[in-house]
Amino acid sequence: MAKDEKFRFIMISAMYENGGNTTQRLLDGHPELYHYPFESQPGSKYVQDYLTSLYPLKYRWPVFPLNNSLEDDYETIIDEECKVRIKTPASSKFREWPMKLDDKERKQIFVRYMDGKPRTRGNLIEAFFRASVDAWKDYNRSGRETTHVGYSPIVGIDADKIVQDFSHSYVLNIVRNPWSAYADTKKRAVPLSIAHYMTGWCLHQQYALRFAKKFPERVFLLRFEDIVADPVKALSDFLAKVGVGSSPTLAKPSWNGKVLDQVYPWGTIRTPTTEANKATADELSSAEKDEIRVRTTSILGLLGYA
Repeated sequence: MAKDEKFRFIMISAMYENGGNTTQRLLDGHPELYHYPFESQPGSKYVQDYLTSLYPLKYRWPVFPLNNSLEDDYETIIDEECKVRIKTPASSKFREWPMKLDDKERKQIFVRYMDGKPRTRGNLIEAFFRASVDAWKDYNRSGRETTHVGYSPIVGIDADKIVQDFSHSYVLNIVRNPWSAYADTKKRAVPLSIAHYMTGWCLHQQYALRFAKKFPERVFLLRFEDIVADPVKALSDFLAKVGVGSSPTLAKPSWNGKVLDQVYPWGTIRTPTTEANKATADELSSAEKDEIRVRTTSILGLLGYA
């Protein structure tokens, strides 16, 4: 994509284990989309507000200090998953996946994209995503790409900032029923408690509903259950709203165009099917299910889970 073309951008957001990784992987092989390889994690340590005690800084929309250099701006973006993979691959859970991307070269391209541009947050994030594609040597290009796609858990709580930073940006919030979501969260090495997790789950969905109403042509919400039931239809319907065509590649998750048997190691959802989703919810005890219903009941109906 040429440097002076309008930056078109889709940012996926989802509470942990709500299907954000799955959605990103389903969009991966689409010939009109530039895809980011892992969680984008654009946040910075300078994010400080009333939500920082609940959500990790790396997942937030970033804040850049006024006195940074462009080189410092690049390093300010946390981008943990990708930087670990390309700088210390032996330490990465994605080390088995081939990737030719040099971080020093990406940084140089980032700085070049900012040449002559105002040092705004929007311009810096645009330069970051453009540089990531340009520096990725074995990226599987179609030559038809028009729109960049990123994914960062819970970043939808900052959707108002994203749509204000780019005139052609869209936020896609993914929601999954809280029982299946929490059952998968329990499989993490250090799982959150029901109280902690459900507070974050409810707040993410409240922001998704609020911003979808405030920015109806820019912010959208899709249920994980609808995506796995018919991924081509669910995602094609969304893409049509943002000026992107359908593609048969939406039927299967992939990475850099390579179809995946399982969505692994991208999150704990390995098999994105309706049957697996229901079975996952049934891994919880009756007491856990009841506790989750009590903590989420105020918004379950709004999402079709009543």
